[in-house]
Parts: sequence; structure tokens; C-alpha cells
Amino acid sequence: PLAALGRWLASTAHYAADLALPPVCISCRAPLDTHGALCPQCWSGIEFVRAPVCDRLGVPLRFSDGAITVSAQALADPPVFGRARAATVYSGVMRRLVHALKYEDRHEATTFLSRLMADAGRDVLAGADALIPIPLSRMRLRTRRFNQAAELARGVSRISGVKVEPLALQRTRDTVSQVGLTLDRRRANVDGAFAVTPRQLAKVRGRSIVLVDDVITTGSTANACAAALLAAGAARVDVLALALVSGQPNLYDR
Repeated sequence: PLAALGRWLASTAHYAADLALPPVCISCRAPLDTHGALCPQCWSGIEFVRAPVCDRLGVPLRFSDGAITVSAQALADPPVFGRARAATVYSGVMRRLVHALKYEDRHEATTFLSRLMADAGRDVLAGADALIPIPLSRMRLRTRRFNQAAELARGVSRISGVKVEPLALQRTRDTVSQVGLTLDRRRANVDGAFAVTPRQLAKVRGRSIVLVDDVITTGSTANACAAALLAAGAARVDVLALALVSGQPNLYDR
């Protein structure tokens, strides 16, 4: 039967691929039985963001009574976006995986990382109309040749079924790297740096949007993007990231 032949051909192709490129851990390169996975030691080295979390910022809370809880940080300095969720803390194994994707052009972990994000963001993905990756500056895109947020958004889209709109949001000017800047300078650096062009308005107006990024630290970039989308008529803007940086006064930014 054709179905049996198809299964045999697929199995043979996988076997041949494994002979040519044996499966290894996507972090430490230790031998494994399957592609695109972590070895037990590297898996144990990931710090996952677990409930309870602040409903607005997604940062871990020490305790919760089971009701929706908002952190003191979110009450004191409410974000422009509605809710943010992150799968992990940006440290150890996760830091290595993000660096490999962004700076070494290694994409073998993208599917695995997207699964983590889709699982962590189930509540913000429910009812979402579109995924919009936070755009890179033109200079950084020329240097890197791809937008890691867009790659992750495509992976989350394949899992969740929510459509990606990679061109809906654009940077209107290049910004300097946020690394090393104070919170006030981060905010000033990205203030007004994003916009929805007239041709893209229909993809945003009245829709529930989920911004996608790899790492968030203070919230300046996410807030600037959310402000641009809301100004263009978005009904709601949430944020989904792979990892958050711990130990910061505020925990959200690119």
C-alpha cells in the first residue's frame, strides 16, 4: 500500500540522515538518540519560569492565593502592554542557546525553543489574532542576516496556529544597543522608534496581538512596540519571550 511505502521511505530517510549527521545535544553536543533535543544534564540546567507569576509582567512571585495576582512592580510602573510571559530565565544553558542562535547562526534549537515558548504563553496565545516579532534595526539585520524573534515567532505559529505578521511593525529609525544603558536611557533610546505603516494597518487594527522576542530585560522595547501597535488601533497587545533577565529593577526589554 502507498501509505506503508510512504512510512518506509520516511523511516529510511531519517536513518540516512542520522548516519550523515548523528543526533547530538543542541547545547553541549553530547550524543543523543534524537535530533533537536537536550541531554539530561543540559535540561536540568534550564531555569524555567513557573507559576505563580505576576499577571502583567510574568515575573515569578514568591506566593499566590490562587487568584490573579499583580506584582508591586507592575502596580508602581504599569506596562503599556497587557500581559507578558516568558518560558525561562536567561542564564546558563538558555543563555548559551540564545547566543548560539543570535550570534553563531545556529538554528537547530529553534523548534525546541519555540515549543517552550508556546507552552509558557498558552494564556496569551489563546484568542490571539497575530504574532508580531519585534523588528531589528536595519544595521543589525544586515549584520545578522535574520531576525531571531521572527524565527521564534514562526516556530510558535506552527505550534499554536496563530498567524505571523513579520512586516506589520517596523523600526522607523536605528537605535543603539540597549546593553549597558540605564532604564531611562533605554526608554529614550526606543521612544518613537517603531510604527505601523499605512499599508499594514489592516493587519493590526482591532486585533489581539502577541509581540514575540527572544530575551526581555526592562520592558522599554516591548512598551515602545506596544505603544505603536495600540496607536495603530490594536485591540490588545501582549508579549511572549523565550527568556527574561533576572536581577533587574524591571524585567522586560530586548
